[in-house]
Parts: sequence; structure tokens; C-alpha cells
Amino acid sequence: MCSGHISSELMRSLTRVVFFLLAASMGLGQTYQTNAPLAPRNVDPSSRGEVGLQNSDFLRAEADLVLVPVTVTDRLNRPVLGLQKDGFTVFDQRDRQVIRYFSTQDAPLSVGILFDTSSSMRGKIERSREAVVQFLRTSSPEDEFFLVGFNDRPELLVNFTDSVEAIQSQISNVKPEGRTALLDAVYLGLDQMKRARNERKVLLIISDGGDNHSRYNVREVGLVILEAGVQIYALGIFDEAPRTKAERMGPDLLSAITGITGGRTFSIHNLKKLGDATDKLAVELRDQYLIAYRPSDLAHDGKWHKISVRVTPLPDSSQLRVHAKGGYYALAR
Repeated sequence: MCSGHISSELMRSLTRVVFFLLAASMGLGQTYQTNAPLAPRNVDPSSRGEVGLQNSDFLRAEADLVLVPVTVTDRLNRPVLGLQKDGFTVFDQRDRQVIRYFSTQDAPLSVGILFDTSSSMRGKIERSREAVVQFLRTSSPEDEFFLVGFNDRPELLVNFTDSVEAIQSQISNVKPEGRTALLDAVYLGLDQMKRARNERKVLLIISDGGDNHSRYNVREVGLVILEAGVQIYALGIFDEAPRTKAERMGPDLLSAITGITGGRTFSIHNLKKLGDATDKLAVELRDQYLIAYRPSDLAHDGKWHKISVRVTPLPDSSQLRVHAKGGYYALAR
């Protein structure tokens, strides 16, 4: 573990790490462009696979399943619904896989909220609080949440709960002060997520991304992200004219962190649009396709296995993007 603050050069190295690992076939987060119909179609229940993925107890009982949340968006970044199981193709280490389970149903979420309370959030903190509450009000009864606040260091403010009021009460007390330990907050959030009860796990970062005080460096956190299997999203609240090098690197840092997990960063340059971005995020999380397969060449080798998810091009179609995690570590025996 490294001491001292995170320099702009160190933050830039996260992107370099991502491309290095990608070149080494570690297959980080993917954004795959393809063609598929934009108009929603009625989904035949039989196309969902043997069992719906909303049954997390069943998934936990099934050994060696790889679960892949997938978001499909059009050229305007709008979620595309109504695609069917036979329109997706999954490759594991270049081998095509049989999709065992497929669902578009709203499966329960375990969400960790990482809330930036550093001094750079002055003038943004009130709207950011409102965005968190707005997001939580879209939750389902089976969802659970925890809250981490971070400035000079991250702190678990609320443990796993299904109470929106508990998080709202705690978040109303935070004040913007100190520096920004964003990478440390991600590390703490991923560690806390090990206690989640749901199969679908998401970290949501609300920040300007300007890390300047983390103890963990980008390589250390990047490796933990790869191992965790947790999707990371961000509401990035960026200034039009950033004052510091750390703030200027914020968008790139958040994009790198989220992109390698199959999530993404919603960039906000006008606080009045934060509510719209929050709504889009909530819709995207509820409209994901959930795919599970058992690798045909099953290996408990402790190594990274690259995943590629594609949507089959069809006639009268429009260009789409597929957002999915790029791989997983196979558990060693």
C-alpha cells in the first residue's frame, strides 16, 4: 500500500494500466458496437432460458455459473429493450458459450453508494444529496444499500439497509471539507460488497473524480476491481473550468474505473441536469439483460478469463452498443 497523495501522473496511469491489460488479453470492460432492432418486441417467456435470473437463491445453488449483466444502448445512449435470448452471443476465451439462463426481469440489487464529501464538492453537495435520494426512491423492496462518505479518508456511514430514510438522514449531515480519497473509497466499497446478499452488485460513485489523497494506488485498486465482479457506475459532476490537475483528470479516472466493469460514467456539467442523469441511471439498472452460462471449458485455474458479448445484427436495424464486463477470475481449487 502506498502512502501520500495521488498525483495526476498516477491517475493517468490507470488508463495506461487498462490498455496494458487489454493488450495482454485480460479483456477489461467492453463497449461493443453492433446492429440490432431498436423497436421493442414482445419477449417470448420460453426465450428467457431455463429459469429467470431474478431467483438469486437458485443462482447461488448453481455451481460454476458466470453471471453477466448486459446493457444495450442506441446511438443516443438510450437503453434498448425487447431483445431476445437468441440475439445474444457470448464468448469465453474465444469459445462460444451456451446461454443457460436469460432474463430481462428486474432482479434485486445490492448497491454501495460512494459519496464525495471533499471540499471540491462545495456548491454541488445539496444537488448531490437530492440525486442520491431520487435514486433510492426507484428501489425495489428486495434491494439493499450501504453508504460510504469520503474526503481525506473513506468512512462507512450506513451499513447494508433497505431503509431509504436511514441513508437520507445520514447524508443530510455531511459537509464538504478536506481532500479526496476516491480510490480508497472504491477499495472500501468493494470490500463491503463481499457481505451483499444479492447476486447483482453495483457501486455508485457521486463525485467530480479528482483524487488527491488516496493511500491505495490505481494499479492496486484496478486489480481489486477486476477480481470483485462488481459493476461500477458514476454520476460525475464536473466543472467546466477545473481548477486543479486532479479535477482535470477526474473524468478520465471515473471513466476508466467504471468502464472496466461494464458500467459507465454519466457526465454532468450543469447541476440542473443531475436529476435527469439520475433518472437515466436508474432506468438503465432496471433494464439490463442478465445472462448466465457455465463455461464449456471449465477450468479452476485462478486465471483471468476474457468474456465477449455480442448482439446479432439483424435487417432494418440501427447501430447499438453493448456494455458488459470483460471477464472474470476462475476460482482456483
